[in-house]
Amino acid sequence: MRNLFHALILMMLVSPASAQEPATLSGFIQDADTGETLILANVLVAGTSLGAATNTSGYYVVTGIPAGSYQVLVSYIGYETAVLDVTVAAGEERRLNVDLVPAGLVVDEVVVSGEREGLEDGRIGVSRMTTATIRALPTILEPDVFRSLQLLPGVKAASDYSSGLYIRGGSPDQTLILLDHTTVYNPTHVFGFFSTFNPDAVKDVRLYKGGFPAEFGGRIGSVVDVYNKDGNRNRTAGRVSLGILASRALIEGPHGKGSYMLAVRRSTLEPVLAALRNQDIDGIPNNFYFYDINGKVTLDLGPNDKVSVAGYAGRDDVGIEPLALTTIDLAYGNRTGSVNWTHLFSDQVFSNFTFTASRYSSQPDLTIGGTAISRNNTVNDFSARGDFEYVPNERLATKAGFWSGVFTMRLRDIFDGQESLSQRIQAPYLSVYGQQRYRPGSRTEIIAGVRGSWFGEGNYLRIEPRVSLEHRPTADLRLQLAYGRYSQFLTLISNEVFTGLDVWLTTDDGVPPAYGDQFVAGVKRTFGGGWNLETEVYYRTMRGLFQLDPLLLDAAGLEYEELFQFGEGSASGVEVLLEKTRGKVTGLLGYTLGTTDRAFPNLNGGEAYAPKYDRLHDVNAIANVGLGRSWKMTTAFVYATGQAYTEPVSYYRLVDSPVDNVIQTAQISRFQGARLPAYHRLDAGFSKTGGFFGVADYELQLQVLNVYARENVWFRFFEFEDDGTVSRTTVPQIPVPVPNIAFTLTF
Repeated sequence: MRNLFHALILMMLVSPASAQEPATLSGFIQDADTGETLILANVLVAGTSLGAATNTSGYYVVTGIPAGSYQVLVSYIGYETAVLDVTVAAGEERRLNVDLVPAGLVVDEVVVSGEREGLEDGRIGVSRMTTATIRALPTILEPDVFRSLQLLPGVKAASDYSSGLYIRGGSPDQTLILLDHTTVYNPTHVFGFFSTFNPDAVKDVRLYKGGFPAEFGGRIGSVVDVYNKDGNRNRTAGRVSLGILASRALIEGPHGKGSYMLAVRRSTLEPVLAALRNQDIDGIPNNFYFYDINGKVTLDLGPNDKVSVAGYAGRDDVGIEPLALTTIDLAYGNRTGSVNWTHLFSDQVFSNFTFTASRYSSQPDLTIGGTAISRNNTVNDFSARGDFEYVPNERLATKAGFWSGVFTMRLRDIFDGQESLSQRIQAPYLSVYGQQRYRPGSRTEIIAGVRGSWFGEGNYLRIEPRVSLEHRPTADLRLQLAYGRYSQFLTLISNEVFTGLDVWLTTDDGVPPAYGDQFVAGVKRTFGGGWNLETEVYYRTMRGLFQLDPLLLDAAGLEYEELFQFGEGSASGVEVLLEKTRGKVTGLLGYTLGTTDRAFPNLNGGEAYAPKYDRLHDVNAIANVGLGRSWKMTTAFVYATGQAYTEPVSYYRLVDSPVDNVIQTAQISRFQGARLPAYHRLDAGFSKTGGFFGVADYELQLQVLNVYARENVWFRFFEFEDDGTVSRTTVPQIPVPVPNIAFTLTF
């Protein structure tokens, strides 16, 4: 056995040139103007079936190339395709770095969710979003990553005021949010109004809606993987944007053998609020601000090594007096930091090591009728992560890695000066994974992997197999299948009105982790002229869901596991996406037919019910129209089935005559059995670009939200009358057209 092990190690370390005759091409693909590496750029060897796509560091490797002369095609959306004449000798390992030139007329190349001709793009359950797309879409006061993702099939929003992601029947806590490999625990500003990701700093966004591979874990639903820019390596550049709600600034440039990037965003609404307060208008916050800062420094240590240090800090603070003797002060924020080292052991062995720190804290303070209520929730997460990629030949590719760290959660509630709840959990965790890609032929690909996850609090170990299959009967048709088992050691106690009240809780000895299975099948077809059509069918289970017991009136003195109730859920649906990614008119049309349910023993008699975000029908349509070289029009239309809610139908009082006690009872309809009216909204925007006195380029954006003044319902509240009837008050979302203007300078 020992000799066999030594032989296997020797086979992995032996030089490919000595074991086989084919040559290898590898290198980095970069933007010729900025030096930014390009994620998922495509490298194809013309006349063969050989090719590869760049990884998250912009690195690619193509193996198995017979000796000879070839044309190598390198392409990326929004860039001119590079055609290179390359001659390779038998067994040669050629480093070929390529700079791609941005296309002259970017409006002809606006991408909504990614090209589908790519080798890695178009994998099952994966959508991409570029910075240009995010900035182009009509938005509520600010360009936003999450609100742009909400326009994709299978992704839902709770309301106009929420940027939370409800993906394929999952709640927001079932989605793993990563920024440069670092977990972000509350990725929202203005209490959920939009996300914390500054669109000027973002380079690439990938959404894994389901069936995601073994390299990701810790959530049972989906993954949003965000990468910030490294910074311009060739010249100092910047961007300044002025808006109604917030203003942004970005500066980037070369630094030694690397680059830097610094992006700042801060609220600018305070003068408007001050003017409204001076007019004695009720409900105006006494204090209000938010900010976020993104920074990154990247340094090349040599042709095979690169180090980057990145940081993020953001905070929200607001104080309001909605009623007499009632005050609400909400403060919360995130801080993250990471050190990343990428190293090439050889042209065919790529590695990435990351050390991360993430902190989330929230401190809401409420005073109601003179009674003070406060809560402090903090999450600290320190981790080390390593990922390895090995491509021995054109048929095989191996990925493996680990993610280890320490998670600390603290929750403390104080009611009227007395501590009512105090919990602190500190737990180590460790995940390891291995994944093998196998191509038995040029048209079929199998990816099989397994992830093992251990959480120290409760000593839970979970094994999660993952597998996907893709077959291409023709060059423009893909048939796809995927299955995965997923587990989750955290849960979010969420307030859908103010995310500053959200609380993260963990598993414990008596609180086992949630887990679920996902099954996905898909068909993708590309047509000429940039037309793409894709359909995916999904089914997922959710077991061991845990949430605070809503019927628990007093938590003092209870054990941790006694705070929770445990349940399960499921979701299924069909998603259809038709998109056009080229030409003067681009856009998408998406449709989702989906259902989801939950079942908890203390709700609805233990029977399954529809959560608020269950919607049978969802329609999304986006159109981008180029109006000459400087003008562009963008429209977005959304339709959705109304949200589920519980409606009281009558109210009565009973008098217990022996003791004259009055019992007040409300009779309700079926739990979550009522529906709000259907939701629909049209947004439109125009943008104009040009030169700004020869020193910069400008972009002027004029947008209107809710063009035809649809009064979509946000929620309803009910009052009980003395005659036993129930009066209903409807609270609308954005009830009128809302204009927005933004001015951006780029230099």
